Amino acid sequence: MPRSSLSSSRPSQGSQESKQQKKDKADKKEAKEDKQQKKDKADKKEARLPGMKPVEGFDLWKVLRYPHLAEKSMNMVELENKLVFIVRRNATAVQIKEAIEKGFGVRVLSVNVMITMKGDKKAYVKLSPESSAADIATRLGMI
Repeated sequence: MPRSSLSSSRPSQGSQESKQQKKDKADKKEAKEDKQQKKDKADKKEARLPGMKPVEGFDLWKVLRYPHLAEKSMNMVELENKLVFIVRRNATAVQIKEAIEKGFGVRVLSVNVMITMKGDKKAYVKLSPESSAADIATRLGMI
């Protein structure tokens, strides 16, 4: 078989390298876009809470019903920097987080919700270390 027909049926070494280079460039571009999206998301989160001040005219009691005043809840306020609220049954964790952040001007780390045996929805709100759950509990008359 002539040599020219063999070489045309196989891809050359140079074209394999260029395919690999194109793939590497595409991977780098994708990683850069992912990094930019994460940065944009963090910027939006910071912009949502300027200066950590309560938002005027925002009614957080449309989401929250009342603070939970059991002994266990009071211990969580003092020891774990958590607040416990009974919330509207249709409220989501994201809505609860936004209500606490806008209503009290604090940063919320996490919100855990559960449905009690009575059928109420209870939200455990963990505040950031720079925010004090005891201060908010005092403002609400819990302590």
